[in-house]
Amino acid sequence: MTELKFDKQGLIPVIVQDVETDEVLTLAYMNQESYELTLKDQLMTFYSRSRKELWRKGETSGNYQHLVSLKLDCDQDALVAKVRKDGPACHTGTESCFNEILYGNDQQATIDTLYELVKGRKEIPQEGSYTSYLFEKGIEKILKKVGEESTEVVIGAMKEDHEETVFEISDLVYHVLVLMVEMGIDLAEVRQELANRHVVDKKVKQEPMQ
Repeated sequence: MTELKFDKQGLIPVIVQDVETDEVLTLAYMNQESYELTLKDQLMTFYSRSRKELWRKGETSGNYQHLVSLKLDCDQDALVAKVRKDGPACHTGTESCFNEILYGNDQQATIDTLYELVKGRKEIPQEGSYTSYLFEKGIEKILKKVGEESTEVVIGAMKEDHEETVFEISDLVYHVLVLMVEMGIDLAEVRQELANRHVVDKKVKQEPMQ
């Protein structure tokens, strides 16, 4: 069995990533005991350097992190854990502890970032925001927009206009995300449903010719 190389304080750093988005959630430390507890219970358990005690993520907040995989680096002195989280990773309430940009801009318009932006507009409405306006008008307005954008996609595709179809699909995806937030549907639920459908079809036995 591979041995971990703990530092002089008996600790090893652990980078925690969201298994669905690969977003880096936090950097924490483990000692031998927290490492073993994490493997045993499949719940991320760390060692607090400031409090000098073990702590299980989510113990007080309920935002547990369920271990999916654990990797060791080539020097055997650092770990990467991929987790499925029950809620925000940071004690401040944000999805990740890494939020302050010091250089460059790594923000990409992914489905996940757009979903979080839309969700934020519902939780904290902003004056002049189209998204907040949709939530204010309610489900009927949102459904109307989803229907309109679906029609626009069909029209663009019927014309075989690539750029227009891409544009309209983007509008449709946005409005579907608004609908999901309004109905309390999480992206993880949709991913799970898609995963459930991803099965290899069994070969259909052909009936003998009559």
